[in-house]
Amino acid sequence: MNVARFYSTAWRVAGRVPGPLLRGMCNLAADVAWLRHGQGVRRLERNLARVRPELDVRALRRLSRRGMRSYMRYFGETFALRSMTQAQVDARVRAVYDPRLTDELDAGRTVLLALGHVGNWDLAGAYCTRALAPVTTVAERLEPEELFQEFVAFRESIGLRIFPLTGGGDVFRDLVRSARGGPGLLPLLADRDLTARGVEVDLFGHRARVAAGPAALAVTTGAMLMPTVVSYERLHGARRRAAGSPWGVLIEFLPPVEVPAGLPRADQVRAVTQGWVDSLAEGIAAHAEDWHMLQAVFVEDLDPARYAATLQAEGSVS
Repeated sequence: MNVARFYSTAWRVAGRVPGPLLRGMCNLAADVAWLRHGQGVRRLERNLARVRPELDVRALRRLSRRGMRSYMRYFGETFALRSMTQAQVDARVRAVYDPRLTDELDAGRTVLLALGHVGNWDLAGAYCTRALAPVTTVAERLEPEELFQEFVAFRESIGLRIFPLTGGGDVFRDLVRSARGGPGLLPLLADRDLTARGVEVDLFGHRARVAAGPAALAVTTGAMLMPTVVSYERLHGARRRAAGSPWGVLIEFLPPVEVPAGLPRADQVRAVTQGWVDSLAEGIAAHAEDWHMLQAVFVEDLDPARYAATLQAEGSVS
């Protein structure tokens, strides 16, 4: 199967498919994947078991089914996003934010956002880049290259400015420049470390490995860092009719994480990272079915030899 061609076709075709049919197809795909209980679904269940440790096996399976439906809903909406009108996007998105967000933007500064793979972050980005401030973010370099270029073209088409995580120069330097060039929003999906230069934190009482980027940028630039949670919510009445969907998303911009003074830089990065992770964890716990984490993020799930090598490279073998 040519994955890049499949995605390209989906982006061209999904917007022409009636909404109920598209949602039905996504639910069917989710249920088939859930019933097959492959590696991704099993990993999702292991992650969700940390979020909801009180659940028994049957309850956890029901939660993972809702999780797979949420995950496939994200793809269906994303494939159709370019065909949505501004009015439909506005109707689908509700934002709740700490007033310090708009204060910073009004003052001409960039605000850093630490996000997880929760809800539909692409829909949130399409809304925010028009309603709040220009959005700049990073895209993981996917294989094959055609697939990566499809994702970049899609995100640029909805108004986002994209830096490749790898293979495009010094991404951190580019982000520093962007963070100092506001006003703007700089969201980073950071609940999984993709660089082997991440930070080990406490997440739901377990050690986990997340990205260092949001905290490192906050420490380097002095820009405000706000943990942000995007989750699904049911729509009703006039808003549902305007959205053309029974589902919308809620964007919660949470209170900023302060950078502690008087500490070495590395300790500041660790402290700020744990701060945004704690806030994000509360959002994930409240919307566990919307956490689309089908990969290993907890240390006990990582390959021990590879993780030991990562720690050794950092000079911090314990």
